[in-house]
Amino acid sequence: MERQLKAKYLLIIALIGFVAITGCNTLKQIQNSITNLKRCEFKLKNVDNFRVNGIRLSNKKSIKDFSITDGLKLTNAFAKKSFPAEFILNVEAKNPNDGTGGTKQSSATLTSFDWTLYIDDVPTVSGNIANPITIPGTGQASIIPLAIGLDLYEFFGKQGYDRMLNLALALGGANSSPAKITLDARPTISTPIGPISYPGRIKIVEKTWQ
Repeated sequence: MERQLKAKYLLIIALIGFVAITGCNTLKQIQNSITNLKRCEFKLKNVDNFRVNGIRLSNKKSIKDFSITDGLKLTNAFAKKSFPAEFILNVEAKNPNDGTGGTKQSSATLTSFDWTLYIDDVPTVSGNIANPITIPGTGQASIIPLAIGLDLYEFFGKQGYDRMLNLALALGGANSSPAKITLDARPTISTPIGPISYPGRIKIVEKTWQ
């Protein structure tokens, strides 16, 4: 009887120890995941494959570069109060957890990247990534491509045809840059107990890592 009680006692102690060790490991993994999330940085890289009403802008610098046919398509679209644009916004993501400076090399997996697009400080459309994206712990930048579609007329139609088309050229023309774009985002990273989000939203711009 005493042997049975002792065996049960030892088993209970062993189970408690196993749970404690497992719990500590899980807690450590969670802490590492949170650290990875806080250390990840983002900025806007470029705009790619910008199209307005199906017309590609990447080879155009000004309104004069549009053909007569393209010009008619665009003026007709504007007359109908519709100016659909679509493009890829490439976001650079950098994970500094590369094993240097006392940090452990580890990747970070984004499970969500809830974003709202601002153009000239005007909030436009919102979206999210379709699938998880892994950012390797190499210290080098990875690209998060965001497929974006919006009707420019809805947000900028009151500015007039020329100004709206020049805005489109500034965003996606031959001399384009994302300088007029701000991405309001909230990244979420996977952890052993589920996804954890940034404590607040971040403003992602062209030249500064956030």
